[in-house]
Amino acid sequence: MSGPLAGRTVLVTRPARQAAALAQAIRGAGGTPFEFPALVVEAVPSDELSVPLARLAEADIAIFISPNAAQFGMAAIRAGSALPGAIVVFAVGPGTARALQAQGVGGVIMPDGQDSEALLALPQLQEVAGKRVTIVRGVGGRALLAETLRQRGARVDFMECYRRLRPQADVAPLLVRWQAGGIDAVTVASAETLHNLAALLGEAGRPLLAGTPLFVPHEKIAGAARRLGIAQVIATPGGDDGLVDGLVNWFRNHP
Repeated sequence: MSGPLAGRTVLVTRPARQAAALAQAIRGAGGTPFEFPALVVEAVPSDELSVPLARLAEADIAIFISPNAAQFGMAAIRAGSALPGAIVVFAVGPGTARALQAQGVGGVIMPDGQDSEALLALPQLQEVAGKRVTIVRGVGGRALLAETLRQRGARVDFMECYRRLRPQADVAPLLVRWQAGGIDAVTVASAETLHNLAALLGEAGRPLLAGTPLFVPHEKIAGAARRLGIAQVIATPGGDDGLVDGLVNWFRNHP
């Protein structure tokens, strides 16, 4: 196969249901994706969401943190009723915005960047005193967004609609491929995924991970990777296109 990634095999660690688009983009550039999900995402049971859904019904603003928040959050919302008609919807990043738009949510506001800091810089979130905000996210997560909005006078609630778990996976086929020189690059989309991957690889895989170029869509993830001792960490623009562009540029300069 021809293309800028011809002859390169790229490890894709996204959850199984979310890996297809990146894998296809790698194929489109001539590369070979090797899918090994290092994260499992599952819905929070609906009976745990009755209070968050009731608060969402009274909210002025809904902020969806990730594509998973859009997928699982909107499924829970639709099972109950619908988004309030007058609510203003924000998305952290274009992937989340696309996931909401695919489910018929219009008028989604998103920042140019892909993190809480970029969202908080939006003019629409500067004057929020007295506003009711629901942050739709997974269980746990960063506190910055909620803390900052509360400091600005908003009442903030969470709708934690999914959980992130380390999968039970057979790592042997991946190790065999990697030890034979068959993995040229690794992609991860979160620090949690990276730590799961390192744990699944164990001692046998530690030097393989440390010595393989790692591509991540955010500098915070890059920092976590460097702390794990990974020698070559490349922070790319966000989204599938950003990761693939980063891969192409790297291998163009490192033939």
